[in-house]
Amino acid sequence: MGVFQKIAQLLKANINDLIEKAADPEKMLNQLIEDMEDQLQRARVEVANALADEKLLEKKVEENKKAAEDWQKKAELAVSKGEDELAVEALKRKREHERLAQEYQKQYEAQHEAVEKLKSGLKMLEDKIEEAKRRRDLLIAKSKRADAQITITQTMSKLTDTSAFESFEKYAQKIEQKEARAQAQEELLNSTKTLEDKFKELENSDADILDELQKLKEKMGK
Repeated sequence: MGVFQKIAQLLKANINDLIEKAADPEKMLNQLIEDMEDQLQRARVEVANALADEKLLEKKVEENKKAAEDWQKKAELAVSKGEDELAVEALKRKREHERLAQEYQKQYEAQHEAVEKLKSGLKMLEDKIEEAKRRRDLLIAKSKRADAQITITQTMSKLTDTSAFESFEKYAQKIEQKEARAQAQEELLNSTKTLEDKFKELENSDADILDELQKLKEKMGK
């Protein structure tokens, strides 16, 4: 498989499906771009080699054309000197180089056409890889936003779970009930005091006042 086909396969890959399946979408996309650029570099080498072959064929065309012209001049020189046999040999060489020039010309034209197609394909791939880089940045941003949205949704789901709130209310009710029982016990204790206990408390209270009054009188000499 040629490098152009490999790059085409990478570009045709369903990026969205790959992102969904990838544990690390950003890493996966970066690796894809890296693979594309690696294959693109190899494609550039292929195009350069094809272009070099084209130049070599063009050179062969010119060399044989030049050789044909040289043998034409030699044939003319032989004729001018009355050397017909040399002239015939020179003309044979001329025709041989003309034939080679024509063959190389055909190969050159075919190679030139192939190179132009390769150049066009290479430029298209370069543009597509640049587009893929821009898409990569956008897709990574979308992936991060989706992850954040999932996290928010999961958090909100936990917050809307009423079980925790219901448990809190149950504990609050238990504490309030406990407090109410304590208050009720205190009120019950106060209500069970006998009338005698109440008078004793009152007497004790008055005794303190009378004792304090007596001390005050003694101090004033009354």
